[in-house]
Amino acid sequence: MKKLGFGLMRLPQTDPNRLAAVDVEQVKKMVDLYMAKGFTYFDTALMYNGSASERVAKEALVDRYPGDSFSLATKLHAGFFRSAEDRARVFDGQLKKTGAGYFDYYLLHGVESAMYPKYEQYDCFRWLLEKKAEGLVKHAGFSFHGTPELLDEILTKYPEMEFVQLQINYLDWESPWVQSRGCYEMARKHNKPVIVMEPVKGGTLAQVPEAAEKLFKDHDPGMSAASWAIRFAASLPGVMVVLSGMSNVAQMEDNLSFMDDFTPLTEEEKKLCFQAADIINGQTAIPCTGCNYCTGGCPAHIAIPQYFSLYNEDMRERLEEKGWTVNFTNYSILNSSFGKASDCIGCGQCEGVCPQHLPIMDDLKKVAEHYGK
Repeated sequence: MKKLGFGLMRLPQTDPNRLAAVDVEQVKKMVDLYMAKGFTYFDTALMYNGSASERVAKEALVDRYPGDSFSLATKLHAGFFRSAEDRARVFDGQLKKTGAGYFDYYLLHGVESAMYPKYEQYDCFRWLLEKKAEGLVKHAGFSFHGTPELLDEILTKYPEMEFVQLQINYLDWESPWVQSRGCYEMARKHNKPVIVMEPVKGGTLAQVPEAAEKLFKDHDPGMSAASWAIRFAASLPGVMVVLSGMSNVAQMEDNLSFMDDFTPLTEEEKKLCFQAADIINGQTAIPCTGCNYCTGGCPAHIAIPQYFSLYNEDMRERLEEKGWTVNFTNYSILNSSFGKASDCIGCGQCEGVCPQHLPIMDDLKKVAEHYGK
């Protein structure tokens, strides 16, 4: 399998205020470009793109290509079932929504310390193996956002799991929150192939600060910042595929340009990535990846990732000199469709589902203070 995977999480939209308003025709063009180069791995989930991703996978992929020409992965998230019957309903609904007939890869979604007890309560790991025995799943695994110690516990208890999906990128490699390196090394200890998610950290590593950009351009002027991030993850031994959440044709073309004939990074190039990480970490106020897990259950309908993105951009500016940036206007525009940062009622649902374990409620207070509302 070629190492670039198409993550169907940040698909192009026809309306930026509606995640489910996917530009299906552009997705079809992206799928065609991807398949034409011999890449085959597609990753979706029930909650992606406002719950439209699986439907788009059917329309742009399953209905247009033979089933044996690609691999389709989707997931069961703990937030969508409260009983064994619910669990079965979700799975059957995914089969219908994608039209796939079976799933090449099926994952328990976002396993970490808060969600693991629920997966255990409903015996989901054994249930997934039953689906494999029935021929409805070819490969069983899980995506993971916890500690290396918890990963060790799970893989020891369930050695039948065939792979693990981990958040790995050079910015999170030594992060005390994400622990990319520790989790990767634990997967290797258990001899499990690794699928990488968030290699570009929600776009953070596609648009790096000028000093980091210069490091990369001085070494290889022809390579994009995103290429360094994706190649870093793909260069790790044991990595089966690296998922890239490509949002337009241009991003697809860029990724294909360096992954079609993939060459691993040298040790010198890996060191450049870590130097870039030091620069970026010094300029990122809120390390949000824009996954939108936090927004679905927000009672105030707050555009949390968008607000954090604006805030991060402003924190990189010399505000003492400028005093104002266009993001004050952008924030007001978003307020017309979403709740303001100050509308947060402190219910905490967002922090309970955040894969990055961010103090979202406190960060929203910073955003509200910065923009004055």
